[in-house]
Amino acid sequence: MSEAPQKRSEQPPGPSGVPVVHNTLQYADDPLEFITDVAREYGPVAEYNIGGISFYQLSDPELVEHVLVQENQKYIKGELFQESLGTVLGEGLLTSEGEFWRQQRHLMQPSFLPQMLERYSKIMVEYTERMLSSWEDGETRDIHEDMMSLTVEIAAKTLFDVDIREEESAVGEALETVMDYSSVSMRRPVDVPQWVPTPLNRRYKQALSDLTEVVGRIVNDHRDGDLDPESNDIVSLLLTFRDDDGNPLPDEQIRDELVTILLAGHETTALALTYTLHLLGTNQEQADTLREELDSVLDGDSPTFADLNDLTYTEQVITEGMRIYPPVWELVREAAEPDTVDGYHIKPGQTVTTQQWVIHRDPRFYDDPLEFRPSRWTSEFKRDLPKFAYFPFGGGPRRCIGDRFALLEARLALATIAQSWTVDPTHELEFDPSITLRPEGSVEMVVSRR
Repeated sequence: MSEAPQKRSEQPPGPSGVPVVHNTLQYADDPLEFITDVAREYGPVAEYNIGGISFYQLSDPELVEHVLVQENQKYIKGELFQESLGTVLGEGLLTSEGEFWRQQRHLMQPSFLPQMLERYSKIMVEYTERMLSSWEDGETRDIHEDMMSLTVEIAAKTLFDVDIREEESAVGEALETVMDYSSVSMRRPVDVPQWVPTPLNRRYKQALSDLTEVVGRIVNDHRDGDLDPESNDIVSLLLTFRDDDGNPLPDEQIRDELVTILLAGHETTALALTYTLHLLGTNQEQADTLREELDSVLDGDSPTFADLNDLTYTEQVITEGMRIYPPVWELVREAAEPDTVDGYHIKPGQTVTTQQWVIHRDPRFYDDPLEFRPSRWTSEFKRDLPKFAYFPFGGGPRRCIGDRFALLEARLALATIAQSWTVDPTHELEFDPSITLRPEGSVEMVVSRR
């Protein structure tokens, strides 16, 4: 950073009484360092002004619980979130609000019921093994690219009941462009309208067109087949739904839901796997412990749903990876009603942020917080940890609908990869935070057969 944040005592409070930090350039240079410094210097509640927008940063688990759970009805995703993803996701589950959101979540819930997970697990392992069959001993691969391809294929097959391999490249590029656009739009000080023909705007419009076309083909293929009203794949659920008057969902709504699931259903899991593999590649002792467990439990066989209860350390590895590098590094909410947080008054329209990145690395809750130590996640440790000292999937009513799906996929994919392959990162991680904690550039690793 070019300039250290001012001390609390030197910083005048804003109208709400919260210490205010003005430094758009510092935030743009390194958002992760900026929010960490703000929490360290100004405490659990601080206000900073970025590009003319005031953000209230909450960096204490009790305050996070206040916003996400206890007073969740007072907060919405808000205008900033809509500006970043509203165009591509429309009125999908991630961006909708109120009673309409509740109806959508209820409609899609059957696809994420516990009894569906065992069915999904076989596909997750099969597709991971298919990916690994393309790896060659000793080659250097972009692991992030591999994980993105893997997770979008798994999401399409499990949740849409389609094999998307032939279209995966186009879909992957389109989703990547969408996230590039959201990253730039969140960090540039002046908003550039989408109608301005910049290179990024042109790529973004093409990405929207490509996603709409692919989703349209998926829907048409389901319509041309025999729709099973008992099926729990999301496309069938959406197509067979009828409201109280017997009306089906509009095609535009179906499109919004499917694009939302494609985007949200693969991005975070791909990041969790990428960063966890990087951590294993730079921590030999922990990698050896993981392989010992996999050898003992699996004995060379493919992992199954039934094996998961015995893969305790595998789960701890994923948990610790998502603590150090949370795929969703912050949650943004907009106050829809007045609220009081830790004695400070939040007005309607003001933006509140809760940072996983900051709280997951807080030494109050984790000793040696930057150390990759999966074994810390004992039953006793989890029992004593404040509820929102670890919240990779958010919390409250808007907690990620696919959290169990994502954890299942991450554990099975990691077990499948790590029992047969080792990885050796070629460079340190760098980040480009947007809606998610995306890497800056490729994440290259040398892969070797065990």
